[in-house]
Amino acid sequence: MSAESPSLHRYRAIWISDIHLGTRGCKAEFLLDFLKHTESEYLYLVGDIIDIWRLRRNWYWMQTHNDVIQKLLRKARKGTRLYYIPGNHDEKLRDFGKHRFGRVTVMNEAIHVAADGKRYLVMHGDQYDAVVLYARWLALTGDWAYNLLLAINHHYNIARRALGFGYWSLSAYLKHKVKDAVDFISHFEDAVVDEARSRDLDGVICGHIHTAALKDIDGITYANDGDWVESCTALVEHMDGRLEIIDWMAMQQLSPLDGRFEDSEKLPAEKAEQCVSSSSLTPGFLRSMASYARLLRSSLG
Repeated sequence: MSAESPSLHRYRAIWISDIHLGTRGCKAEFLLDFLKHTESEYLYLVGDIIDIWRLRRNWYWMQTHNDVIQKLLRKARKGTRLYYIPGNHDEKLRDFGKHRFGRVTVMNEAIHVAADGKRYLVMHGDQYDAVVLYARWLALTGDWAYNLLLAINHHYNIARRALGFGYWSLSAYLKHKVKDAVDFISHFEDAVVDEARSRDLDGVICGHIHTAALKDIDGITYANDGDWVESCTALVEHMDGRLEIIDWMAMQQLSPLDGRFEDSEKLPAEKAEQCVSSSSLTPGFLRSMASYARLLRSSLG
């Protein structure tokens, strides 16, 4: 740790995914706090960073969403190797695979070589979700239902807090208790692990299912970095190659409700750089990459 910034956590690599910028559920404030207090040589954005699906149906873009993009770009300018691997919610950006925009490299997948020599397949993971591949209408319906569930969960927890109870996640409960959800997660894990094994790799790092995990499955490492809608988790690689799931809300003692900090004194003191406008995707990240802006305008139109 730096003597100048004792709260700064340094890692060799960081993976984050499923931020869903452009939605009400995005915990942009928490992600900004995470980005402020972490540094890494490699930073992988593992899909569903900008939720084009949701933006096409309902425009929602806060200043904090611009701030996240500006913070990521600032890290790239300072030397972090930034890789953007699109997911299904920002799938239009896959057309730019293997292209570089300034210091940002867009890739449909990557092979990360850790400090201990282990090799990991890095991908979003929707390629192994049969619903996304073969029943897009069902995937869109499921996305709508998930957002409705988040809204219900939010208001339910406001009532719980008023009664003196702690936060309880309905969606997390359903993921771990409903048999179909448990089976889906298990089948997904097996599918991506089989892909890594078929390529003679040591493991796979993905996102997509909003369920952080780090475990061994028949000799192959399975790592899922979670999301920044509910769990606010990231996967990190330490300098010796060791992988770890970081639960940022638990580390910082943050409240999930509204994406607000439980203690106002924990709000980041340093404001992120301000963009020209908070009502458009064009400033900041997309303004600096004209091709991205043209793509989003055409997809949203």
